[in-house]
Amino acid sequence: MKTIKSVYVNGKFTEPHGSEMVSIVSPLDGKEIAQIVYADEQDTLTAISAAKAALPDYSKSTINERVEYLKNISIEIEKRIDDLIIATTLEYGAPGERAKWANLIAATTFANQAEMLQKYSFSKQVNESTVIMEPVGVAALFTPWNAVAGSIAIKVAAALAAGCTIILKPSEFGSWQAEIIMECIAAAGLPDGVVNMVNGNGAVITKPIMESADVTKISFTGSTLVGKILAKQAVDTMKRVTLELGGKSANILLEDADFTKAIPMALQAGFMNNGQACIAGTRLLVPESKFGEVKDLLIHEAAKFIVGNPSLADVKIGPLASQKQYDRIQQYIQTGISEGAELLVGGLGRPEGLNEGYYVKPTIFVKVNNEMAIAREEIFGPVLSVITYSNEEEAIEIANNSVYGLMAYVSSDNEAHAENVARQLKAGRVLVNTLKHDPMAPFGGYKNSGIGRENGVIGLEEFLEAKTLIK
Repeated sequence: MKTIKSVYVNGKFTEPHGSEMVSIVSPLDGKEIAQIVYADEQDTLTAISAAKAALPDYSKSTINERVEYLKNISIEIEKRIDDLIIATTLEYGAPGERAKWANLIAATTFANQAEMLQKYSFSKQVNESTVIMEPVGVAALFTPWNAVAGSIAIKVAAALAAGCTIILKPSEFGSWQAEIIMECIAAAGLPDGVVNMVNGNGAVITKPIMESADVTKISFTGSTLVGKILAKQAVDTMKRVTLELGGKSANILLEDADFTKAIPMALQAGFMNNGQACIAGTRLLVPESKFGEVKDLLIHEAAKFIVGNPSLADVKIGPLASQKQYDRIQQYIQTGISEGAELLVGGLGRPEGLNEGYYVKPTIFVKVNNEMAIAREEIFGPVLSVITYSNEEEAIEIANNSVYGLMAYVSSDNEAHAENVARQLKAGRVLVNTLKHDPMAPFGGYKNSGIGRENGVIGLEEFLEAKTLIK
């Protein structure tokens, strides 16, 4: 039985002070694949001390030194891609192509950050003053279970580039993947104490971090509920905060769109990452005049989204991450039925022949209105709600009528038309006729989808403080 390492402090993996042992269960079949002994409060305090001790020297490291560290981490992750793909499939249930793409993104994130860092000026002339950008200090990074390697990379790369030292708290539900990434960081030759990891129960690890005045920055990706709690706690010690939170993204198909292209793309946007994506386009807004055509295309295209063991080549949707996730999705599907929405595809229960593991039927509801729970709440599974609109103004109003504002999508054969609509949407990113990811452009949300941005220069500056010198 594999035992996962949960503590990396001051340049080495150590036995945790904590004693709580937890089984890691694969969503493929619900069987135990590993065990982890959780880190505890004492482990966390030790990690904070190590990061604090390493800060004076690392904050004064040169750009060239940091560039080399970032490049080395990228190289080490590339060496471990096969291991990461296996862990991501077994521990999380991601299909092979998704697992490969997500982990390669982690490697390229460090490489991209290194390239950007070489061009970034930490001193700027502003009017009569010199503005110096300095590292914010010790940063605590909280990463989620649905994008382990990528989320760790986005946060760690930016913090390292800025000159910060780090306490990483990955989700305990992605601990195997996190261990591999930490092994890659450990192999990259950083000074002791610059990056530290404590993996364990979120409430236990979070308490000493939030109470410590030595931790000056929080970057959290996860639920809006937890993000708000952390933001309130951060005020007591005036920690700087970046929050990447939930979403309920609208996908507007304009009347002049090519629906034979837009519908397959809409299903990919709605069902990406087994539906467990904060950016998933789970509200599909379509013109009333095209509803019949849309229904037929949805039925036809949804049949191509084969559910099953993610190691099989033709499988597009693997299992959900846990029994808890499975139960959550079943409850939401039942809620949609009870609210009066019409099931077009999918429904309750497991797909035929998949009696073990946490597999669900990709589900599409039609005749949904924007006041239903399935249209307003983040479900975090492959459940798509189709909402019709009578005119473009109504489509924009429906799209913006949400407490979230992380991502939005627009499809049209007229790019200028689509861009005009995109500019009116209250979302941190709007994808126009594409599902592309730009790793150097800001990522983050409006409203309850978060505070601040990640990626690129703006993401780097989330870990910097501005000091003005006036002569």
